[in-house]
This record gives sequence, C-alpha cells and structure tokens, in this order.
Amino acid sequence: MSKFSGKRVVITGAGRGIGLAIAHAFAREGAKLAIISRNPTSCGAAAKEINAAYPDSSRFYALDVADYDSVQEIGKTIVEDLGGIDILVNNAGVTRDGLIMRMKSEDWDTVLDTNLKGAFNLVKALQRPLMKGTDPRIINISSVIGLIGNAGQANYAASKAGLIGLTKSIARELAGRKVTCNAIAPGFITTDMTAQLSDDLKQGIISKVPLSELGQVEDIANATLFLASPEARYITGQVLAVDGGMTM
Repeated sequence: MSKFSGKRVVITGAGRGIGLAIAHAFAREGAKLAIISRNPTSCGAAAKEINAAYPDSSRFYALDVADYDSVQEIGKTIVEDLGGIDILVNNAGVTRDGLIMRMKSEDWDTVLDTNLKGAFNLVKALQRPLMKGTDPRIINISSVIGLIGNAGQANYAASKAGLIGLTKSIARELAGRKVTCNAIAPGFITTDMTAQLSDDLKQGIISKVPLSELGQVEDIANATLFLASPEARYITGQVLAVDGGMTM
C-alpha cells in the first residue's frame, strides 16, 4: 500500500514549480489532492497532468489565498469534496523585489498578504477539519531568505521569516490536538525563475552553496513527504533547511 493512501492533502501554489512537484509526490503515494492556485489555467492544467498519471487523484480550486473571505468559503467546499483534511501544505508565494528605498507600499502588502497572511487564512479555514484528520500535519514552505535576509527582498524575507514564527506558534497551539506544524526553508532551487538567470549569475549563486549545485523541486517534495509521514510524528515547530548547506 502506498504511504499516503487515503490521505487528503491541500496544497497551495500548486500550479507549477515546487508546489506542482509536491502535488505529484503525494499523488504518487496514493493521496487525494486539492490543488490550489490563483490562476485557474495553471491549477487546472496541474490537476489534469496529475490525474493523467494518477487517475481521479486531484481536484483544483482557483483561489487567491490572500483573500480571507474566499479562503473560508472555498475551504468549506474543499472539506466537503475530500471528506475531510489530513495534510495542509502552504506553498503559495510571490515576489515583488526591490530595494526598500524604492519599494512601493503595495509591493510590500502584496508579498506579505500572499506569503504570510495566505498561510494564516488557510490554517483558519482548515484547522478544525485537520484536528479530526488522521495524523494531521501542517507544512509551511518558507525560504532560506527568511533565515538570512537578502538585499532587495525585504518584503519577501519578512514574509518568510514571519512564516517561521507562525509555524512555531501553530505548533504550540495545536500540539494538544496532535497536529504537527513544521516549515521547510528551500535554498536556491531549479525552477522556471532560475532557468531565466544568466550562466554567470547561476555560477555566482552556486559558489555560495557547499554542495556546489542548485537544488531540484523534488528535493523539497521529498522533504515535505517526510514531514507528513508517520516517521515525523515527533517533530513539530521545526525548520528544515533544504539548501545544500548554504545556511549551516
């Protein structure tokens, strides 16, 4: 039997990149998925792709996680459709990079509302169903930028650092109901965004990584599967850096 057979998993930001890889990993292991993305085209295509490989494993929901009221409403629909929730993966994230000197307040708000408030919104909507789930897990996808900061990414760093604080607080609040909550801090991962970087810039990034290579989306997916598994039952409130040694 597959490790996550019968598990009901909600994944935000699952239309592409890391979120899509996480969705594939859970579907491969027998889970039933709610795939969430702000873009109906991307989340619809993701669900179609996953269902082609793992029939009837996925449903998709076009949702802006920053919209509190919409999250609460669609959260109810997801619970009804899946018959409950066992695992929540908060992966949705955006960037609006720029030096603080030039950063517009709306760029700050957009990033914090999606990356941090979005996770809060999902937890608010799904915490009660999660408490009734089997081996319930919440996994928040943060970033090494939330650990070390980065010039030109104050909004992104703040959102991802805040997500770590949120993770630890949720872990304490829900521990009594046996809901674990952990964060993963990816380093530099090969995605559509990094594919657009120049070779010189990529080499500059790689030079900061002790393992001397970029990570793959599957590295984050595998870490997520571990934290969602029975083997991680006694781990909560922790941050797992998957960064090739960059932040050690």
